[in-house]
Amino acid sequence: MTRPIAAMLAVLAIALPATAEDTPKSGGTLTYMIPADAPPSLDGHRETTFATVHSAAPFYSVLIRVDPNNPASTTDFVCDLCTAMPKPTDDGKTYTFKIRSGVKFHDGSPLTAADVAASWNAIIHPPEGVTSARESYFVMVDKVEAPDPSTVIFRLKFATNAFMPALADPFAWIYKKEILDKDPHWYEKNILGSGPFKFAGLEIGQSMKGVRNPDYYIEGLPYLDGFTGIYAEKQAVRVEAIRADRAAMEFRGMPPASRDQLVKELGDKIPVQESDWNCVNLVTPNHKKKPFDDVRVRRALTLAIDNWRGAPALAKIANVHTVGGIVFPGSPLAATKEELQAIAGFWPDIDKSRAEAKRLLKEAGAEGLKFELMNRNVDQPYKYVATWLIDEWSKIGLHVTQRVLPTGPFFEGLRNDNFDVTIDFNCQAVVNPLLDVGKFLPHSVYTENYGNYDDQKEIDLYQQMLHETDFTKQRALMREFEKYVLDNEAHMFMTPWWYRIIPYRSYVKGWKISPSHYLNQDLATVWLDK
Repeated sequence: MTRPIAAMLAVLAIALPATAEDTPKSGGTLTYMIPADAPPSLDGHRETTFATVHSAAPFYSVLIRVDPNNPASTTDFVCDLCTAMPKPTDDGKTYTFKIRSGVKFHDGSPLTAADVAASWNAIIHPPEGVTSARESYFVMVDKVEAPDPSTVIFRLKFATNAFMPALADPFAWIYKKEILDKDPHWYEKNILGSGPFKFAGLEIGQSMKGVRNPDYYIEGLPYLDGFTGIYAEKQAVRVEAIRADRAAMEFRGMPPASRDQLVKELGDKIPVQESDWNCVNLVTPNHKKKPFDDVRVRRALTLAIDNWRGAPALAKIANVHTVGGIVFPGSPLAATKEELQAIAGFWPDIDKSRAEAKRLLKEAGAEGLKFELMNRNVDQPYKYVATWLIDEWSKIGLHVTQRVLPTGPFFEGLRNDNFDVTIDFNCQAVVNPLLDVGKFLPHSVYTENYGNYDDQKEIDLYQQMLHETDFTKQRALMREFEKYVLDNEAHMFMTPWWYRIIPYRSYVKGWKISPSHYLNQDLATVWLDK
């Protein structure tokens, strides 16, 4: 539960070590699987799903990123479009970035500081009618300025060590200011970036293709001539494609059985990288729908769930692994096992927990409650987690059915409040607990929260944490926030945290796993040894 951050990245011994002979080769097309039918849109500023990143990240540049050679780091950031990592001034409230010269968008037009500032302003202060999934990450930012073509300045309202990790977000693609000014929705259906690959074609539900950008600003990159991402919802289809070498890998993660099958059949042709995963499925009741507006009913739902026995059982068949609270278990801000056991949904005595759940349901007049669980049509681990939850709820007399939707309609259901209770997720890139727990804030603060509740006390607790610089006090506030959200109000519930398993063809080189399936996805350093 309290493993240090340095232990997050655990690469199996069967993964082949780098050697001096691993000199990158240029050429070839990487074919990989994308475990979705299609992304809900192509706009990284709007979306939170891996389907968008795995489809379009290679077309875009960002301002800064987690070091691709050390992707498990929470503090090691490097420039992409900037020329040097800045030191903050004004008591930590001003960050000044110099932008590379000579960078071009794929249409040949120059990329300047004005484009960087416009993109960040769209993320931090989206215009009316435009959704920014990470707007709440930047409550500390007052304004973003571009005083000249090579300078971008971020001016903060208050100093916080949460800012730089947030700035390294891999969805923060740099768009063309001219296009954003004309139509802020343009990037939802169109692609124009300055990244290592240029758009070559999209067949909805079939594939995304890119070709090498000959004008890429990092000399010698990318190595690949191009890539093809193939959409496939069904895990069996993806495994067979890798087994038959019609695809080299998928970047999201496979369950243990698929790893074992591929390694057994193909031996050293399939190395494997594994890592703890900063991603977890949540259960979100729709507070607008009765009886889920009643905290007694919500608490009963979470009290019925036995995470301690569920995690090891699920880990045998699904890519989940660790019991944890709202903070990624590898973080110093995460709850210990003893702290968790004081929270509803984590009590060590499951019989006592379920007895209390039944009492609350009876008191609320909701015995034998029937409802529908909305879920996403993704094999791992959504369907497995949902099946487990439904079985857990049956043990307190609830009758739950499941409505499984493709990725696009699933997000529509979330955004249109068309559900009773839904499987949700909190999947973050850079491990940054102060901002990662923003998912639990009301929709008025965090637009990707779909619980349809407002709660000023919760907001106030969060603001205290964000402004607190003393670690001991900050951790105490995190525990108070966690118990309030998961227990006192039961706004949302936890399931076991994910575990990332990546089997891949041995000829794929230059890619390192991270604790996030959003990082290291521009493919610039990937090369093929064949």
